[in-house]
Amino acid sequence: MKVMKFGGTSVGTPQRMKEVTTLVTKSGEPVVVVLSAMSGTTNSLVEISDYLYKKNPDGANEVINKLEQKYLRHVEELYTTDEAKQTTREFLQGEFNYLRSFTKELFTSFEEKSIVAQGEMMSTNMVANYMKEQGINVVLLNALDFMRTDKNSEPDPVYIKEKLKPLLQENEGAQVYITQGFICRNAYGEVDNLQRGGSDYTASLIGAAINAEEIQIWTDIDGMHNNDPRVVDKTEPVHQLHFEEAAELAYFGAKILHPTCVQPAKYAGIPVRLLNTMDPDAEGTTISNATEYGKIKAVAAKDNIIAIKIKSSRMLLATGFLRKVFEIFESYQTPIDMVCTSEVGVSMSIDNSAHLGEIVDELKKYGTVTVDTGMCVICVVGDLDWSNIGFETHVMDAMKDIPVRMISYGGSNYNISFLIKEEDKRRAMQSLSNTLFNK
Repeated sequence: MKVMKFGGTSVGTPQRMKEVTTLVTKSGEPVVVVLSAMSGTTNSLVEISDYLYKKNPDGANEVINKLEQKYLRHVEELYTTDEAKQTTREFLQGEFNYLRSFTKELFTSFEEKSIVAQGEMMSTNMVANYMKEQGINVVLLNALDFMRTDKNSEPDPVYIKEKLKPLLQENEGAQVYITQGFICRNAYGEVDNLQRGGSDYTASLIGAAINAEEIQIWTDIDGMHNNDPRVVDKTEPVHQLHFEEAAELAYFGAKILHPTCVQPAKYAGIPVRLLNTMDPDAEGTTISNATEYGKIKAVAAKDNIIAIKIKSSRMLLATGFLRKVFEIFESYQTPIDMVCTSEVGVSMSIDNSAHLGEIVDELKKYGTVTVDTGMCVICVVGDLDWSNIGFETHVMDAMKDIPVRMISYGGSNYNISFLIKEEDKRRAMQSLSNTLFNK
């Protein structure tokens, strides 16, 4: 069985919902379908929550009414039978009455997640009703019945598997099993969400739980490209990536995939395919545990980076210096992207400036601190094991005219990174494309 996930754009209009139905039924084999909320819906639900936080029920009701009218228009476009239209209208009326109920009582942060969850509830019900109208044997599974996080807010794979498998067995014989992405319950039974990776994470967790043949992530672009098409010319989809390569690209700027969401698939050895709903016949990108040896795959970039250098003459042979430095970042929950050390100092980069002032004040206890803002990390990804002699020469040759603040290599066999000024980003990425891919 395959798992197919469709994002908000893919179910953003009645026509797109019909196209999704065609895609998931094309093979005739049973599939699990994970759907996001219709594009724009989650933003509206967050806006409703914001009005409620600000104790402005009139503002919330105005957004609710506007959103309701949008959905009722979709009902008229999506269905052809009066029965399907009436069933869906009644469901939607219950949904929007539920949202209005929050305007009449004290609002809490717990309820915000219940409100936001309704976007996925509405999209899955609408698509399931359309499939039933088309005579498709479809079962709608409530993700809140099996998707759960533990006390550390991490997915609970044992619980997910134990609860999901019986639900599939009870409905054996269905052609399509639809469920919601993103939403879950936490360890205390409250409505929550998976945050990182959202619906992609849901698909990966379900795939691992049922030992799926393949996990398909359908978006509006044809897979991961070998560079950012918004920045450089002549980019192409990368047809095969190792899980580690995909994680590096996602972490360093390839927005199509969150680095965390493919971990369950990686550990279960299940390939993940990134496909395009606008061009279903395109090959897309397949992510698996297979490696194409000696090949540079892609370039990605991460903006809004801050470089911090701490220099201390006391560092030489000083046991515990680095530990003290890293503990400062840990205490402010600020991850470090890159690290370079020398005999008398250490440089690092971060992408979160929320506690920059406090961090710098703490670091000054141990040495002289220099901060550079407006930086960018350029990441070159592929099979970059040190035994592949000469690949660094090609990468360095592409960067020969770009001022480089830091270089990081050796922490991974799949990545070499450069810290440069944001103003040099476009020139660096285009040069890398020309040298590595466009010869």
